[in-house]
Amino acid sequence: TMFERKKHATPQKRIDCLIGAGTTVNGDVSFTGGLRIDGIVRGNVTTANGESGTLVVSEQARVDGEIDVSHVVVNGMVNGAVTANDYLELQAKARIIGDIEYKTLEMHLGAVVQGRLHHVEPGTASVVELKRASTN
Repeated sequence: TMFERKKHATPQKRIDCLIGAGTTVNGDVSFTGGLRIDGIVRGNVTTANGESGTLVVSEQARVDGEIDVSHVVVNGMVNGAVTANDYLELQAKARIIGDIEYKTLEMHLGAVVQGRLHHVEPGTASVVELKRASTN
């Protein structure tokens, strides 16, 4: 359907790990596959071995630290730099304090970024090429 095609940049819907609301993690988090944060992480969030992965920071969630994940969807609070080597989606409730590096950016009305937005040209990082890399 049309709606499935619109989500072209998200490699997988599967969430392997959930940091639930009411949970606080003090320390760095390294994951594989998909991670959804509904709680608080005080530390850096990365994928293991620099693999591609998907991070969802939900509306109630907060990350105090740097994020370095290939696919990032933010609808909560991030207090730190964000690096998305493939795809970054900032939903309406997103609040980011820190610089952002992205290859493809989707920013919804209402999202707030206090920091620099830096576009990473394809080929400067070892990333998996998207089948359809066009932006709207």
